[in-house]
This record gives sequence, structure tokens and C-alpha cells, in this order.
Amino acid sequence: MRRTVLKSKIAYAVLTDANLYYEGSIGIDLDIMEKANIIPNEQVQIVNVNNGERLVTYAIPMERGSMTFVLNGPAARKGLVGDEIVIISYVSIDDGTSVDPIVIDLKHD
Repeated sequence: MRRTVLKSKIAYAVLTDANLYYEGSIGIDLDIMEKANIIPNEQVQIVNVNNGERLVTYAIPMERGSMTFVLNGPAARKGLVGDEIVIISYVSIDDGTSVDPIVIDLKHD
């Protein structure tokens, strides 16, 4: 049996932009992506802390050190600049194995 478990989480990222006229995705500061072990085009789940919206999209790298987090395409309707979001990635593992998830807390760390 396989299970889907938490691989990494970026908590309390602050949306810096929302671009409706883009094909879709979330842009994430490349430094933060690498710390969270999220690769370009990887599927991620976004949870908006401010309004409870959830969506699934894919990650695209933004400029290193920019602290940029931008919702693109239809996802831009799910949050406003200044909203806090949680970015979650999962991995499928064999039963009996485990993963130590990476948790990056941008608000409290």
C-alpha cells in the first residue's frame, strides 16, 4: 500500500501579488522553494489563512531572496495581496516508511 504524506510546508507566506492574466500557478521565492524541497512545476496545495480558500496548482520559481509569493491565473481570485498563505507539498511513500517533513514558518521563525 502507498500513502500520501506531508513532504514540506511553507507557513505564513504573505502574498505579494496576484496576476489574473497568466496561465496559472504560484510564484515562490526560489530560495524558499529550495529550502522546502519544492521543485519547479511541482504540484502544491495553497491554503489561504485569511479566507479559508484552498486550491491545487504548481510552483514556479521567482527571484532568489525576493520573498515573492504571487498567485497567477484563476488562482489570483483566491487571495489578496497581504493575505497569509500556507503552501503544502506531499509525497507518496510505501507503507511502513516515513518522511521527516520540512516545515518553514515565515512568521514565527
